[in-house]
Amino acid sequence: MAGGWTRDGAVQDQIDDTVADAVKAARARIPAGDSAAECDECGEPIPEARRKAQPGVRTCVACQASLDAAVKIVGINRRGSKDSQLR
Repeated sequence: MAGGWTRDGAVQDQIDDTVADAVKAARARIPAGDSAAECDECGEPIPEARRKAQPGVRTCVACQASLDAAVKIVGINRRGSKDSQLR
């Protein structure tokens, strides 16, 4: 169901693109490489169990929790209607 000047299936394309962008962003945030023995933020030792469970980890649990809380995910407005841009 398309409206206005859009072609059929355009809404589903917008949904698919939004999901693909979210997956790409989530994969980019996954740590890779060797794990650090000490936290990059506070210098405390990172437990071996955490380093084994999450390869490539660079921060302790407490610092990672504060970093995760500070991340703000900004979406892209894929709709062209004025109403969606005013929200």
